[in-house]
Amino acid sequence: MMQHMVSTLLLLLSLLSLSHSLPDGLRAELTHVDAGSNYTKLELLQRMVHRSKTRARFLASTNTDFSEDFIIPSFPSSNDNKTYHNEFLIKLSIGTPPQPFVLTLDTGSDLIWTQCQPLVHNFSQPYPFFNPKKSSTFFYTLCSFPLCNEIDIPEPQCSTQNLCMYNASYGDGSYTSGFLARETFTLGSTPLTNVFFGCGNDNVGVYRSNECGIAGFGRGTLSLISQLGYGQFAYCFTSFGESKSSPVLFGSTADLRRYEKGLIQSTPFFVNPIHPIFYYLYLKGITVGAMLLPIPPLTFAVKSDGSGGVIIDSGTAITSFPEAVFDIVTSAFISQVKLPVVKGDFVDLLCFSLPSASSQKFQPPKFIFHFEGADLELPPENYMHQEKQMACLAMSGDSGPRTVIGNFQQQRIFMYSMIS
Repeated sequence: MMQHMVSTLLLLLSLLSLSHSLPDGLRAELTHVDAGSNYTKLELLQRMVHRSKTRARFLASTNTDFSEDFIIPSFPSSNDNKTYHNEFLIKLSIGTPPQPFVLTLDTGSDLIWTQCQPLVHNFSQPYPFFNPKKSSTFFYTLCSFPLCNEIDIPEPQCSTQNLCMYNASYGDGSYTSGFLARETFTLGSTPLTNVFFGCGNDNVGVYRSNECGIAGFGRGTLSLISQLGYGQFAYCFTSFGESKSSPVLFGSTADLRRYEKGLIQSTPFFVNPIHPIFYYLYLKGITVGAMLLPIPPLTFAVKSDGSGGVIIDSGTAITSFPEAVFDIVTSAFISQVKLPVVKGDFVDLLCFSLPSASSQKFQPPKFIFHFEGADLELPPENYMHQEKQMACLAMSGDSGPRTVIGNFQQQRIFMYSMIS
């Protein structure tokens, strides 16, 4: 399968200590879904594991052919356990005068959407539903407009008034549908004109009460990143369990190349033509401790049907590997840590029992991602969670062929993306 190279780069920068000196410009703040909660860190980790499994089920569904309806990554879940998998929320306003909303940031989707009046069905949200009649800058989109062709496969849906419609459905029966509209968005104090978004009039399913919809940050034409046209953005997720917000930067403000060159590593993205929205990376191998793991080089490659490969994803909490890779990773940790493995169903991770008499903090073996042109050695807190007498590897296995690098592994590392 042809894997088309693009000039987009990911820069990896352990730079949180410089966050106080970030330049002024267009920026927004991200809030973690569990910020301000009363959960213990172990409970937070459990929630992250469950959300990641829910997210993985969605991402696995993108390996199949699209149905008649356009399927976008969102955050419904099974009605059994009500496990949601939104991770970071971005606050913005829509319309003139501005109406405030909190949307889930998602690098795995492109469409921006929120609930709009009049509503047929809706889920609870923290702000009033968007009312187009109260905005002087709201416009519906005609079916003849080129962006309408980005909505539905194989053809856009049109209303009797020739207005462009969207319809996104999910395996658990959740869905959102409505009209493609054009509006002024406001990030911070900066107005952004002519932003196209889904104005959802019919929204059914299991959603969190602290979100109002989705802000797609993927590589598609309709994503917020593509529509803003800045060509580059960066974000840095704050540490696990912290309540303070995480910055997301746009345009020249996001250009981290101004900082000390020794701190920066770069690796190219590439486009998978079957799934062009995702951010794919070339992963060459993994080192645990001093051991380069015996993983065949083609394990991380995209298959001829578009499946497999390695993506980086804001909507996944902890990194997941194909089961065969995960078995190799866990075996390496077990052989090198040489501590008892904790048995139990309190958290679905590989955990070790720490000696109670030890006064020194547990130092796990190193973990290094070997990307094309960059070796990213994760800080221990980005892959091993230690609490009381237990240390848990915050990674998991998945039955699918794709590797997904989650936000737990990205914490305290600036991720800079240059879009072409």
